[in-house]
Amino acid sequence: MKASGPPPLHGAIRKAESDAVIALILLAAGQASRMGAGGPHKLLAEFDGVPLVRRSAMVALGTRASSVTIVTGHRHQEILAALEGLDLQYVYNPDYASGMAGSLVTGFKTDQAQRADGVLVMNADMPRITSGDLDALIKAFWDAKCDAVVRAAAHGRGGNPAVLPRSLYRSVLRLQGDVGARHLIETAGTPVIDVPIDERSLLDVDTPEAILAAGGVLRV
Repeated sequence: MKASGPPPLHGAIRKAESDAVIALILLAAGQASRMGAGGPHKLLAEFDGVPLVRRSAMVALGTRASSVTIVTGHRHQEILAALEGLDLQYVYNPDYASGMAGSLVTGFKTDQAQRADGVLVMNADMPRITSGDLDALIKAFWDAKCDAVVRAAAHGRGGNPAVLPRSLYRSVLRLQGDVGARHLIETAGTPVIDVPIDERSLLDVDTPEAILAAGGVLRV
């Protein structure tokens, strides 16, 4: 399968924009439990003929991030097949059944994340988000001198995706169970910048009904 979509930007091009390094972590390890027992995998649903996980990876590759690492787990081999040919780093979370924290820890332990000034965390189940949306977060992080949390926000409420600075890495690595970084962000005392993003871009799809309503086609 050939890679399709916008090519990733590399080294010198990114350095011309900023000396800061942003690692992007794409979370694709979850069990998609709301799809129903034995049901189709939401990340393999197709939008315009492209599996959702591949579409999300292509969007990530089109940003100013210095690297894109995808965390896999549930139905690992099928996810890898859907991503064939793309210029990604891969890391497997063997503890994916325990919840999101394990995937965050797995991603933040990678060399790409540990060398970066900030990590942009993105869930892979967002069919309408764009590279431009993510670059707006990266630019805001650069403008904040890489010393703030930058979150996508709609109607005044921040959420995912988000860029986390190095000052929070150790705290992320201590997360456990089925929790993300929201509570950590809200209690760490680190400045938080909310970047308005079109509400439609922040749609995530967790159920068969949501996928169909968003124009997707379910695949087993």
